[in-house]
Parts: sequence; C-alpha cells; structure tokens
Amino acid sequence: MTRRVTNQLPALVVFALGLVAWEWVFSPLAGKFLLPKPSAIATAFWHNRQLLSDAGWFTFKEALGGFVFGSAGGIVVAIVLARWRKVGEAVMPYAIAVNAIPIIAFAPITNAWFGPLNPHSKWAIAGILCFFPVLVNTLRGLTSVRPESIELMSSYAASQFEVFRRVRIPSALPFIFTGLKVGTVLAMIGAIVGDYFGGSTRALGVQIENSISLFDFPFGWAAIVVASAFGIVFYLAVGAAERLSVRGVPSTGD
Repeated sequence: MTRRVTNQLPALVVFALGLVAWEWVFSPLAGKFLLPKPSAIATAFWHNRQLLSDAGWFTFKEALGGFVFGSAGGIVVAIVLARWRKVGEAVMPYAIAVNAIPIIAFAPITNAWFGPLNPHSKWAIAGILCFFPVLVNTLRGLTSVRPESIELMSSYAASQFEVFRRVRIPSALPFIFTGLKVGTVLAMIGAIVGDYFGGSTRALGVQIENSISLFDFPFGWAAIVVASAFGIVFYLAVGAAERLSVRGVPSTGD
C-alpha cells in the first residue's frame, strides 16, 4: 500500500501544482469569465452537485450501453476474422475506412435514425467508437499466440473451437482489455458528443452545452469535471476486471 502511494506521488504533485497555477496564473491571465478558477468550479459543483451527479449517471448509462454493444461486436468480429484470415483481409480495409470517419459526422445521423431523445442514438455513437480499438486489439491478441502452443493442441487433435477456447482467447485477454480500457474513454466521449446534437435535458452533454450558451462557465467546467470523473471510474473498473482476469495467463512472447 505504501509503495503504491509512493508511485502515485509524482502524479499527485503535478496535479496539485497544476491546480495552483490554474488558480493564480492561468485564470487571471485568461480572465475569470472565460477560464474560471478551480475554486469557482468547485463552488459551482457543490451548489449543483445533485443535478450534475444525476446528469453524469444518465450519460454514463448511455456510454455503458454503447460500450457493451460496441465491445462485444468488436470481440465477435475479431474471432471471426482470426478464424478465417481471408475474410479478415477482405473486411479490414472497410473497418479502417469507417473508423476514419469523424464521429461528429455520425451523431446527426444516429439521432435521425433513433430520435434525439432515444438513448439508442447515443449507444450507437459510443458503440462505433468502441468497436474498432477492441476489434484491432483482440485480433492482434488472437493471432499472436506462440506457434508451439498451437502445435501442441494440434498434436492432441484439438478442434478449432478448443484451440480458441483453451489457447487463443486466454492468451488474447491482455490485448482485449487494452482495447476495452481505450473504449471506456471513447464511450464517454461518444455519449457526450451525441448529446450536443440533441438529447434529454437530463444528459450531461446537454447540461454542458446549455451552460456554455448561457455563459455560465463555472457550471460548464464543473460538468466537464463530472464527465471526467465518470470516465476515470469506468477506466479503473475495467482495469480492476483485467487484474482479476489475466492472472496466470501465459505470455504471448511478444
């Protein structure tokens, strides 16, 4: 425990110095109106803590829905592409092309498909953002297994299903969780971006957009801090699941 705190000490010092510089240097230079002090942001959060907490939870549920469907889709497609390599060679260029499209271009389309007040429109945006990193990392993990392991399973006359279940998928777990951790951040971004193009007044993105349009910058920054906090907790939760899941998983030798 002491070692963990010591390892985190440099980051905490940088964070504290950043807050001090923001409070006493950057905010006065930029103007308190455009860049509120952290103390003003903290005050705005405290006075609106229930509203912001509810909005953060509402948006987190949107992000979680997209994360689940996008990540599950990425893992399933990766398994298919790893099993049938020729299919992967044909499909991957199109997956890359879709990933290259800015997500801001998808948001109005998904809102038109599902309706701006339907959470499924935000699920779709978050899911699209999560899909590609999970797909790429999972596919790399499934195809980076030691040849000796595959040869050993072949010597036992194991089926492809058994090879995937006992060798490829367990060995790919570290890669899968790398993609999932990236997906947690992207899912929150996708849900909030989707709110900018129409959403429930309970959503965090709508709260941010409305507060900035009314020049209530402390409230807007407080909402941004809440979004960041939910994203960090989401990331840490997946990281904790990774530590529980990858114990004893053999190295791929990379």
